[in-house]
Amino acid sequence: MWIRKPFFEYATGVLLIAIILFFLGRIDYVWLPFKIIIATIFAPILIAGLLYYIIRPFLRLLMRYMPKHAGIIVLFMLVALVITTSVYFLGPLIKTQVESLAELAPERVEEVTEESENALSKVQFAGVSGRELKNQALGYVENLSNGLMQDVVDIATMVMNVALVLIIVPFILFFLLRDDEKLVPHLMKYLSEDRRLEGRKVLKDADQALSTYIVSQLIVAVVVGVLMYIGYIIIGLEYAFTLAVFAMFLNIVPFLGPMIGVVPALFVALISPEPFMALKVLIVLLVVQQLEGNLVTPNIMGSRLNIHPLTIILLLLVSAALYGFIGLLVAIPAYAVFKTLVHNFRIFMRLRRKREIANGVSGKS
Repeated sequence: MWIRKPFFEYATGVLLIAIILFFLGRIDYVWLPFKIIIATIFAPILIAGLLYYIIRPFLRLLMRYMPKHAGIIVLFMLVALVITTSVYFLGPLIKTQVESLAELAPERVEEVTEESENALSKVQFAGVSGRELKNQALGYVENLSNGLMQDVVDIATMVMNVALVLIIVPFILFFLLRDDEKLVPHLMKYLSEDRRLEGRKVLKDADQALSTYIVSQLIVAVVVGVLMYIGYIIIGLEYAFTLAVFAMFLNIVPFLGPMIGVVPALFVALISPEPFMALKVLIVLLVVQQLEGNLVTPNIMGSRLNIHPLTIILLLLVSAALYGFIGLLVAIPAYAVFKTLVHNFRIFMRLRRKREIANGVSGKS
């Protein structure tokens, strides 16, 4: 019967698990401990996983010349050296620019406010005076500032846990690098002999999807950061290095990241004495995005993930609403893995159906 087919068996199992989890989620004392555990270990595992995919290609290269344990130790030392050097040489520059911006911003904002107030007092739009428009805009900015203050509090709380994360992440990363080859054989123990080949292919494809996305997106972000820095230098924007670094980190999030990353640069441009600086910043963003979309990403990432842009936007919006910034980071790689699993499942179902038909024909003959 159709109800005994493998697809419906798997679908029924997934549906039952989802129903059980839903009702358990209604019971706070059952679900709360799991939420605490997940919240505690999620960030270290996520960071260690990202670092694992970044470091793994270098480890495989070193393993040609030295044992695996020695390669891991060498890479850990190199990572520590890079971080220390970056903080030593680039940290003071970023600190100086941030402090300078914090000192000059209030004065320039006051100057711009006075100039805009004089101009707006002479302007009317749709029967509304410029002063009223200004008050409405200030009210919106005030509400936005309150929201940003709450975000700052949340970020400060997160920073309090950085020390703990920095201690845990190296240990998790070490064991991921050391024992990664043991993971697949261990998981295959839970599959029957006739399904282990399929299971290995699924895990290999999922691993390839994650590796492709994480490494490629990181390279793209660095390239975009360099291009933004060059563009900011060309147009003469102040605090170019710090703003470019901020844009680089935000560019890890596709589509939405570049738009959010340019906001501080627009703020600096708006309080700049030069009247058309904000327009120049937007032109730099447009040029960099064209280079990134038509030249950088196709050559680095290619079309291996093959995810439609509309799908990416919807995923980012939903994940941001549910899980905030962490959701933005994990949405695309999680979807890439899910898509790989579904694709392989469909292939295996077709092959199994063909085998069943072939066995039925041979049995009749």
